[in-house]
Amino acid sequence: MLLSDAIKIRINELLDENNMNTWKLYKQTGVPASTLSYFLNGKRELISLKTLLHICEGFNITLKDFFDSPIFNDVEQD
Repeated sequence: MLLSDAIKIRINELLDENNMNTWKLYKQTGVPASTLSYFLNGKRELISLKTLLHICEGFNITLKDFFDSPIFNDVEQD
């Protein structure tokens, strides 16, 4: 699995776990809803580490918590 796909899956898992959608995540983080939607829908392949950090803050987790998932065990470079 590509790293970007694993990140998308992880964000969607966290959205489900936290009963959130991209609009609510935008409100929590300030990351534009369009940026979130474009990435999650595959219209944008890359996400910056800074944006990912803001997303983690919106979920009240650390980057370590974000990547501490079996999804990332067998990822490949994009």
